Amino acid sequence: MGRIKVNLTLDAEVAEAARALGLNMSRLAEQAIAEAAKAERNRLWRAENQAAIAAYADEVARDGLPLAPFRSF
Repeated sequence: MGRIKVNLTLDAEVAEAARALGLNMSRLAEQAIAEAAKAERNRLWRAENQAAIAAYADEVARDGLPLAPFRSF
């Protein structure tokens, strides 16, 4: 996927510190946004699947792990 230009507003001191340290603000912002998007997708998935997760946890608590008798460790 290609790259696009976007406008971003930053605190002046943060931007000055990044420039002084030679940091690539575009790459840092991209990484931070990608991490935030991943975390939000994961949070939404857990929320959407909470009932199934809870049902499976209840099943394991009640019946134990599937195939547990066949485990060699």
